[in-house]
Amino acid sequence: MKTKFFFILILLLLLPIAAEAQCAMCRAVLESGGDQSMAKGINDGILYLMMFPYLLIGGIGYFIYRSRKKANKSEGA
Repeated sequence: MKTKFFFILILLLLLPIAAEAQCAMCRAVLESGGDQSMAKGINDGILYLMMFPYLLIGGIGYFIYRSRKKANKSEGA
């Protein structure tokens, strides 16, 4: 069980590296210019901003899971 959870966690952490988070309009505007470092910076910024809502939802889900597990233990004992 723990190895499966660890594998899924690693997969989810590595997934944003390959993700292209730019919308079509942002990509078109940034690719029309010659400087690709600005496009990479915008893409990294979008991925950085996307990370926090998922961390918050994951943390809330973990605390709900933990509280339900604790309630089931006390109910069964």
